[in-house]
Amino acid sequence: MKAAVVVFPGSNCDRDCKVAIERSAGARVEMVWHQETALPEDLDLIVLPGGFSYGDYLRCGAMAAQSPVMREVIKAADDGVAVVGICNGFQVLCEAGLLPGALLRNEKLKYICKPVALDVVNSQTRFTASFGEQRSAVMTVGNGEGNFFADEQTLDRIEGEGQVVFRYQDNPNGSARDIAGVMNAKGNVLGLMPHPDRSFDPDLGSEDGALLFRSIFASA
Repeated sequence: MKAAVVVFPGSNCDRDCKVAIERSAGARVEMVWHQETALPEDLDLIVLPGGFSYGDYLRCGAMAAQSPVMREVIKAADDGVAVVGICNGFQVLCEAGLLPGALLRNEKLKYICKPVALDVVNSQTRFTASFGEQRSAVMTVGNGEGNFFADEQTLDRIEGEGQVVFRYQDNPNGSARDIAGVMNAKGNVLGLMPHPDRSFDPDLGSEDGALLFRSIFASA
């Protein structure tokens, strides 16, 4: 099994993602600099990690979405490769048009860093299959712009089509309909604000994030 973690200027969770994937699923991980114009071959997963790409200038993720490597990420997603954007990576996916909606400033305009309880809304996805009968999870958030927003028509559509994957039990940032993670209509691109890469081992307070990575490789 093989994964790639894209590294942007300002990424700070890239190594966390590498370790989490290796320890959770035993996959081989390659780090890919954002200026690369090609991805490694035969990938099962591409991860856009958390951090502050380009210092969060302009809009969070907006500049990173224009990086050369994103053309290849979009192609891979179109070909069905699993893509996960975590925190800043979620913002990049929305800015790149791979996911609906946008991430706004947190409702109370404060940076939030703490464990959060989540509902596993859709357990029938390639990202959640390993959760089995488990319908809740604990992961850590760390963001200042984690407030998911979309118009009502879009929200109705993604709810109706099962694209909402995770929902906050106690919404920390004001996200519409308590949404913490969404996937694309094709079911191979996931964006979530909570960090599975900070929640994959009991010593971190939760190992629920490991289930997400195991799900992806089990379905590869």
